[in-house]
Amino acid sequence: MYVIPAQGLSIRDPDLQDLLPESGRLVPDTDYWLRRVRDKDVFVAEAPAQDEAPEPAPTVTEGSEQ
Repeated sequence: MYVIPAQGLSIRDPDLQDLLPESGRLVPDTDYWLRRVRDKDVFVAEAPAQDEAPEPAPTVTEGSEQ
């Protein structure tokens, strides 16, 4: 599930040992996170859309120096 912290709260992620970013994060559906949702420390949100695939780097062929 994707969660974002309630405004003004810093929520520790027990798996990654850091703070949940303000923009949110995909987390496992565990008792810890369900309790955070129930206590309104975090809110379940829709995960942001994945960015389009990055453009491939241009290939350089031998002998084509500029």
